Amino acid sequence: MCIIFLKFDPRPASKNAYRLILAANRDEVYSRPSKAAEFWGSSSEILSGLDMEEGKEGGSWLGISKRGKLAALTNYLEARQNPDAQGRGFLVSNYLTDNLDSLAYLRKVSSEAHLYNGFNLLTAEFRANEDTLCYYGNKGSSEPIHLKAAGIYGLSNSLLETPWRKLQHGKQLFSSVVSKTLPPDGLVQELLHILNNEELNTPDPAQESQGVGYSNAMLRALSAVCVRSPGYGTRTNTVILIDREGNVSFTERTMQNCDITQWSTNSFHFRLQE
Repeated sequence: MCIIFLKFDPRPASKNAYRLILAANRDEVYSRPSKAAEFWGSSSEILSGLDMEEGKEGGSWLGISKRGKLAALTNYLEARQNPDAQGRGFLVSNYLTDNLDSLAYLRKVSSEAHLYNGFNLLTAEFRANEDTLCYYGNKGSSEPIHLKAAGIYGLSNSLLETPWRKLQHGKQLFSSVVSKTLPPDGLVQELLHILNNEELNTPDPAQESQGVGYSNAMLRALSAVCVRSPGYGTRTNTVILIDREGNVSFTERTMQNCDITQWSTNSFHFRLQE
């Protein structure tokens, strides 16, 4: 499923401010084979985790390139899934390797939207002269949205900014943290703490009506920012910071051995090739 909170500020006034602060969870079957985040691509310029599920190897849920391209994906909550649909994770990895800009890529994706089960896709470019953030969900408008305004955005398993209780609760916590003046390490730790908030946000009629066909127990589990249920839930936390000078901090905390008590954390630091 997944959840994403981000603050986008393409031209921060303060030298200590960030062009992007992103905190995201990947929710998935614990046993689904995946690779933790690492650099890959023709010149090791792309950083992301990778799906290794048979037939979907090489897809991703969140990634960034040294050229300043970023993509993040969430699934759309729906009980009926087409088992023959194309793997949604390729929407992320294809963007990171493609030469199309963020809006052009989403227009291309929108023309092929029927090939996929429900998804939401954020694409961004961080360039020396301009930062761009765009969104497309194949259960919403047929036209991608160019998110021109600086601000704080939340995306869960409905369309962008759909006010599910879990999204509102997590966004409130996120907004409180990013409004503080914190050193980078402190900011990362506070965001990871939010991503591991297991508080249930029920009842939520909006989430429940979209999730018709799911069990009540599963919908309750899915109402938390950090999802915990038998064999399924939050298995990766990611925090990405991009400062005014184009310095990137990428921190991934990922579950080990399908065990919610075993985690490893890796951090990557690099400068965008703007």
